Order: sequence, then C-alpha cells, then structure tokens
Amino acid sequence: MRLFSAFWEIVGLLLCIALGTQAFASPLDIASKRELFVDDFLIDAMEGTQLVMGVPEHKGTALLFDEAWEGRYCGYVTVFWDDGQRLYRMYYRGLPEAGKDGSQNEVTCYAESSDGILWNKPKLKLFTVRNSSENNVVLAGHAPYSHNFSPFLNIRPGAPAEERYLALAGTSSTGLSGFASEDGFRWHKTEEAMITEGAFDSQNVAFWSESESCYVCYFRSWSEGDYKGYRWVSRCTSPDFRHWSAPVVMDAGDRPPEELYTNQTLAYYRAPHIYVSLAARFMPGRRVVSEEAARKLGIEEGYYKDCSDNVLITSRGGNHYTRTFMEGFIRPGIGLENWTSRTNYPAWGIVPTGETEMSFYIQHNYGQPTARLDRYSMRPDGFVSLRAGYDGGSMTTKPLLFTGTALYMNFSTSAAGSIRVALLHEDGSAIDGYGLDDCPEIIGNMVDQPIAWQDKEDIRALAGTPIRLHLVMKDADLYAIQFR
Repeated sequence: MRLFSAFWEIVGLLLCIALGTQAFASPLDIASKRELFVDDFLIDAMEGTQLVMGVPEHKGTALLFDEAWEGRYCGYVTVFWDDGQRLYRMYYRGLPEAGKDGSQNEVTCYAESSDGILWNKPKLKLFTVRNSSENNVVLAGHAPYSHNFSPFLNIRPGAPAEERYLALAGTSSTGLSGFASEDGFRWHKTEEAMITEGAFDSQNVAFWSESESCYVCYFRSWSEGDYKGYRWVSRCTSPDFRHWSAPVVMDAGDRPPEELYTNQTLAYYRAPHIYVSLAARFMPGRRVVSEEAARKLGIEEGYYKDCSDNVLITSRGGNHYTRTFMEGFIRPGIGLENWTSRTNYPAWGIVPTGETEMSFYIQHNYGQPTARLDRYSMRPDGFVSLRAGYDGGSMTTKPLLFTGTALYMNFSTSAAGSIRVALLHEDGSAIDGYGLDDCPEIIGNMVDQPIAWQDKEDIRALAGTPIRLHLVMKDADLYAIQFR
C-alpha cells in the first residue's frame, strides 16, 4: 500500500507541476451543488482512472398492462414523486389495438404507489370506457391528446393551485397543447397549439427548470424535417407554460447521429442543474425476430422488424446534449421477446425509492400480449462513476469555487481499495494541512460521507478561494461530490 501511495503521490506531483505551468480558465463556481461524474465537467487530468457507466439492477415487474382498455400498445409512461401528497404517480397511454396515432381508441391511464415498488390502479369512475366506468382512466374521448399525454408536477415558485399538475399533448396536426389539473385526475386544456414547429410523433416532455428559471420542453423533431432523416430532439423554453420560444435543435457535438424515439429528459432530483435523459434508441430495419418466431410470440405484423434499447445522455441546460457513452445503458434481455419493435423504452421519471436506491421504469414486450412495465434500480447518483482499478490511479479537477463547510462524497471501494483526497491551490501546489498524507484512507461504501484531513472536516476557511481536488484511488468508484 505504501508503494502504491508513493507512486501516485509522485504522479500527482508531476500533474501539479504541469498544471502550475498552464494559464487557468476562470474557476468553476459549483457553490454547494452536488456534482456527478456523468461528464468531464469537473475533470482536468486523469491517470489510471476512467469514467464507467453504472449497471442498473432489474427488480421485476412494476405494472402489467392487462386491463381491457390498456393492452399491448400501452406506452409513453410518465412517473414522478408527488411530495405534497406523499405519493408516486404514473400516467400512460392505454391502447389495445394498433391504429393511427391520436385515434379515439386511445385513453390516458393512471396508477399510484406509496413506495414506487408496488402499484395499484384506482377505480376513478371519471370516464366510461368499453361500457364500464370502473377503470383508472383520467382522459378519454380527447383525440389526439391521449396519444402522448405527458404530465409533470409543477414546481414553479408561486404556481397557482389549479396548475399544480401540468401536461403536454398533441400531434403534428394539432401542435402541442397545454393541460392543467389541481388534483392530477381532472384535466382541462389551458392553451391550444402552444408549440407548432415540430413532428411531436412521440412522447414530448416538459418540466420547470430551477437552474434556468423557466419551463423547458424537449420534443420530437426530424433531422431533415417533414419526417425525413432520423428521429431527433428539439427544445423550447417558456416563462409561463403558454408562450414558448422558437424551437432549437439539440446538439450532441461530434457524436454520430442515432435515432432517438423518446428522449425522456428531466432534471435529476438530487442535482436538478443536471438533466438526465434515458432515451430510447431505435434501430429501424435492424431485425432479430423471424416471422415464425413473431407468430409464436403473438406479435402482430409490423412490430417485429426493428429492435431498440436505451442510452444515457446528459445536459447542463441549453441546447447541448453530452453523450459521454455511446454504448447501450440497459441491453435487451435474453429471449426474442426482448428484441421486437419499440420495446425497452424507458418511462419519463427517475425517483427515490429508499435512502440508498433510486428507481426508473422500462417497458417490455411492446406489441405483445405480455406487455408490461418493469422497475430497475441503482444507488443514488450511480449513473456513472470515476473508477480506478486495483493498480490504482488519480484524478485532478479544474479550479473550483465552493460554498459550505465540508466536502461530502458518494463512493464505494473494495475491501482492499481506498480513496485519498488532497486540496490544492489553483496552481496545483499543496495547501498546507490538506495533503494526501493528511487524509486517512477512505474505505467503505457510502452515499454521503464527509471527508477529513488530520481529523478535521471543516474547510470553510477555503470557501470562495479557487482550489483543486486531487484524488488518489485504488479499486474504487466515485459517483458524486458536494461541498455544503
């Protein structure tokens, strides 16, 4: 261990010397925000470390689409935690038979849960569907809006009670219209055709952005317009959910274009200035299932000739997506039933389901008699980690400004692994009392652990002064940091 530490201390010293010769950009003012390693925003130099995508755990079926008004073509699921009601809410399209987008056969269904794990479908008796009002339908007979009705909890400061819940819905023939509700069950239209420049032939999502102080909407567009090219995403903003800016196409830098069927962009609940998108990646014409296999699975014509999975994309606002990884986030499962058209699509929503767990939901077996929604979980902030293997490595951040009194980390190590942290001046030189030798080995698996130097956690004397973090790691993962 001493040889390992000494080696990476020398590497760190060399990095600090190199950093000290550079002209510095303005320090990143991260204040007391939690910062995740979903991109290279914080990172200046890495040696022997890398960013690694997390592996979600499949937790089983959350909801079967088994009611007569639901069926194999249920889709465009929305899930969110309603803190005021202490309730998880879910909305989704009910559609037993395939047909033209926006038909009268489509309804909007509702489910709820006290824990995000076990879900029930209340008998709301709001609409009569298929000769019965004993159902969980919150919107019916409102073609084409039930095709892609996407609600969210309105957290805008000062929002009126009658707009506690807002929703977007519509197709290219109507544009996107706005809806509002006071209770989440009874909805009324607030504005016709608020956004008209787009295709909208998908789930179009919106939310109030705390970091940008406006509503943001991410919706379906096509790269060449008029349903030509590939399926992609554009964005608008609004101060009031009625008047929207002109659309801008989302930029993904130099990453190769791919078809995104749904984007599911949202503000991550533990770090709302970071937007996370569990997007459905569609591979049209990439066929795995034969016609004979499709018949055995009970799949109708047209729903077995493509395949799809999902990818992890992030943003820090504006019209830029960061694709740190091109690899699939959750691969399709074993069995041909997982390789049919429009399956493996994530719901819009990432929610806490415990102090050490967050959950999200993926549709399986779309277009099949066994259509359902499954739950997946990860540790909080666990989308991506900064990882060092057994041979060890290091990472040095860009210059940072912070507020607060202590540094907290979300990390895990093996029994043989460890992390140590040094605080450096902007030029890379050591800050007296906060070197690697002053930081005891950090060992364990913690979501929110304060870091100490010489048994001192209090670093308020450094707040407002540009510093760097230099980490030496062995067989360890770091998910997030936060000064507070």
